[in-house]
Amino acid sequence: MDPLCNRVGLGLLLALTLVAARPALPQQSAAPVAVAGKADSAALKGAWKRPDGNYIILVREIGAAGDLTAMYFNPNPLPFAKAQASEEAGVLHASFELQAGGYSGSTYELRYDPASDQLVGVYYQAVAKQKFEVHFVRQRVAAATR
Repeated sequence: MDPLCNRVGLGLLLALTLVAARPALPQQSAAPVAVAGKADSAALKGAWKRPDGNYIILVREIGAAGDLTAMYFNPNPLPFAKAQASEEAGVLHASFELQAGGYSGSTYELRYDPASDQLVGVYYQAVAKQKFEVHFVRQRVAAATR
């Protein structure tokens, strides 16, 4: 096997293992719901995989001002230059910007769909100057390492 593939796989496994080592969040039987017209930003926490590829967004924490502590895997780990959550008219939004690894200026503009427990929206690939409709499905940490 290619040594680079081994390092990439180990890097992803290490990153997800570190997340798994954190105290577990309570398991919910259903997706978080809006309360009194407000979106529950905790719904963004976790690992999200794009089914059309090996792309994962891992959201670890959500700050009081909506700043997200998040990482991107393609499967190589890449930090987000910016990651922000916001709420508008009861809809939870998440914006992510990459500035590394050949993705300079590429963005995800996503909204949380509580009915399907998915992140849906648009990926802008800045280098190719193309937009793609995308969605991410929630993954258990163990499933995200496969």
